[in-house]
Amino acid sequence: MALEIRLLDLGDIEAERSQVVLGRSPGGNVRVPTFGHLILGGRSPILVDTGYRNPASLEDLGMTGHRDPHQELEQQLALHNVELNDVGAVINTHLHLDHGGQNDKFPLSTPVITNRKELEFAASGLDGALYSADDVKHMIDRLFTPNALRLLDLERSGPIEVFPGITCDVAGGHTEGSMIVLVQTASGVACICGDLIYDVGDQLETPVGQLLVDEPAPISNSPRSRRDEIAAIKRAAKMGQFLLPMHDRPAVMEEGRVAGRLTDRVPA
Repeated sequence: MALEIRLLDLGDIEAERSQVVLGRSPGGNVRVPTFGHLILGGRSPILVDTGYRNPASLEDLGMTGHRDPHQELEQQLALHNVELNDVGAVINTHLHLDHGGQNDKFPLSTPVITNRKELEFAASGLDGALYSADDVKHMIDRLFTPNALRLLDLERSGPIEVFPGITCDVAGGHTEGSMIVLVQTASGVACICGDLIYDVGDQLETPVGQLLVDEPAPISNSPRSRRDEIAAIKRAAKMGQFLLPMHDRPAVMEEGRVAGRLTDRVPA
C-alpha cells in the first residue's frame, strides 16, 4: 500500500508580519496555521511534528496561540481513526516549541526521532525561548529511557531511510540540526520541509524583496547565514513533487517552482 499524508490542524499562531518572512513590511499581524503531518499506509501511522504545548507557551516570543477544541492533537488524529497509542513513531523536523510541544503526550514506548545536532542545539541556549524548557527536558528524559528516542547523525551519515518509504535528510537551514522528511507516495515524493518555508506565496511564488531570478525569500528567525537559508530552500524545492511546510498549505512543485496548491492531503 502506498504511503499517504494527512494534514493535522494543530492550532494557529498570530505574529507580527515581518516575524514570518524576512523583509516583509512590518505592521499588523498575520495568523498562520500549525500543522502536523500524519503518514498512513505503512506498518503503523507515523507523525511528523506535534505542534505547540499550549497557547501560553508562545507568549515569551511575542506571539499569540489559538487552539480550538477540534484542533487538539487527539481530535485531529481521531479524524483518521488513529489514537495516540496507535502512532508507531514521532519524527521532529526540529525542536522549536511549535514542533515538538506535544511529544510528551506519547508514551515513552513510542520513539521520537530527531537529528542529534538538533537536540544539542536545543539544549545550548543559543536560540533562547524558541525552545521550551519543558519540551527540552522531556527530550532529555527520553534520552535516558531505553528505546524512547532515536537520534540521527545526518551530517555524517547522509540521508537515512527510517521506515520503508520515509527518509530523513539534513535541511541545511532554519536551525543547526533541522531535517527534512521525504515520503514516497503514489503520486511522487513529498518533501516535508519543516520551517524552511513559512509562506509559499511570499517566499517562492512572489518572493518578498528579491530581484534575482528564482531567488526565494528567507524566513526572519534563523541562526543560519542568509546564504545557507536560501540554498536550503532551493534544494528542498527540487526534492519532490510536493513541498509541505508546517505553517502553510502544501505546494505542487515542478522543476523547483510552485505549480499548484493542495488542501489537506497528499496525494490530492
